[in-house]
Amino acid sequence: MRRWNGWGDDSIEIALGAEALAFLCQHIGEARPFPDATLDQACRNIAASRLPPHRLIDTAPETRLRCALGQSLPDWLKLRYGRIDAVPDGVAYPECGEQVRELLDYARDCSAAVIAYGGGTSVAGQLTPPAGAQLVLSINLSRLTQFIGLDRKAQLARFGAGIAGPDLEAQLRAQGYTLGHFPQSFEYSTLGGWIATRSSGQQSLRYGRIEQLFAGGKIETPGGTLLIPTVPASAAGIDLREMVLGSEGRLGILTEASVRVTPLSECEVFHAVFFPYWECAENAVRDIAQARLPLSLLRLSNATETLTTLTLAGHARLVGLLQRYLSLRGCREGKCLVLLGATGRRANVAAALAQALAIARRANGVHVGRTLGDKWKQNRFRGVYLRNALWQNGYAVDTAETAVDWPRVDDMMQSVEQAATAALAGQGERLHVYTHLSHLYAQGASVYSTFVWRLAGDYETDLARWRALKAAVCGAIVANRGTISHQHGVGTDHAPYLAAEKGELGIGAMGALFRHFDPQGMMNPGKLLPPER
Repeated sequence: MRRWNGWGDDSIEIALGAEALAFLCQHIGEARPFPDATLDQACRNIAASRLPPHRLIDTAPETRLRCALGQSLPDWLKLRYGRIDAVPDGVAYPECGEQVRELLDYARDCSAAVIAYGGGTSVAGQLTPPAGAQLVLSINLSRLTQFIGLDRKAQLARFGAGIAGPDLEAQLRAQGYTLGHFPQSFEYSTLGGWIATRSSGQQSLRYGRIEQLFAGGKIETPGGTLLIPTVPASAAGIDLREMVLGSEGRLGILTEASVRVTPLSECEVFHAVFFPYWECAENAVRDIAQARLPLSLLRLSNATETLTTLTLAGHARLVGLLQRYLSLRGCREGKCLVLLGATGRRANVAAALAQALAIARRANGVHVGRTLGDKWKQNRFRGVYLRNALWQNGYAVDTAETAVDWPRVDDMMQSVEQAATAALAGQGERLHVYTHLSHLYAQGASVYSTFVWRLAGDYETDLARWRALKAAVCGAIVANRGTISHQHGVGTDHAPYLAAEKGELGIGAMGALFRHFDPQGMMNPGKLLPPER
């Protein structure tokens, strides 16, 4: 059963060991757990639905609550404290595009806002119902999961947009193919959600981000049905795919999507390399990225993340042996971990790794083999369960991510970490913050920071701490000319900072596009742009 107020399957528990708790206590102080609101308590505060009856719509309080929020920290605070201020008036479960069309017509007739719900993994407020008196209908796409077809010659597969990552990959692998899109939210996020938020998978270096994988589809909008045919490339004006990518449900609801797939690989390996300090590690990964080697993964952790990773790994004796070996090789305090992955034909994998490791050696990198890489692959979708374990021990965790050109990577990392630390200090709290470069390009890199701090056990105080941190971090991103989101989208949390990136003319163009497809402004109002835009 999926957790109603946390991440993932409620049968999966990842405990924090004594060493991890001691580490957190040393860095940010001892925390105290406190009881959460129960599901029954949260449901008792939900008002009756105001929607007219419809055969596809469920108005039960628990159903509405489970589709009301995502996985951002403000969402967690609302759920854990039972402070649910708004939920949809009903949740619909269409089974085909025609039923989505019918539901949009129904919502227009009763002046309801419409929010598309895929896997519920939003971390930027994409699912937050609008405040006020407006009726809200959530359209849950969990039944639009059909595997519609596979074109082997064109290497295109077509699916219902509500299909979740594991089901999509299972269907493709049975046919000898893969999409290769593996965000950390892979277990629950959906194809439509990836497209709507411009998702990036962990192995995008090989397979591409979702904008490279999305080939065409079908979108039901208030103004009609938009069909985007599949062609390998086109010079015929503006690419309609680009209007849909990142639109977060403002244009309409994607019901079907065609994606570019790849035959399954012969071989896939992940290796680990340590560097004595950040500068030589950054130089090495930049050289590797700019050599355009056929790798699938390239990820650099700064010294604090490397230390945190090794501390939380458990297996203290084995980690101690590794630390002593690295110290003998010149990697002591300040060492940074790089993960390298290669996927494809065995000969190509071997050649790509050999070239990457040669570059790493020239930068004083110490190759330690596959053990850490294999462990990363094994836990790539389980690490997020640590959010539950941290909360249960009285700690909050949040993340922020951006992307910048190489000359600004260092300044961005330092500015974000310093701004976050100062913001929590202003709240009287210490912060544990660490950063990695999760996706690397010849031009630059994504900068992904994680923040851990103590919970107060009081809703208003904890929300104030998050708001102070979020504002400081987003301000630092804008000041250093980074994108406000590399892979999490905009939603409500990042919307105030979008104009700095797009400019007023760009923001106006987006508003005009939304009004063209949705004249009444009924589709996910308040996301990306305020309703009046």
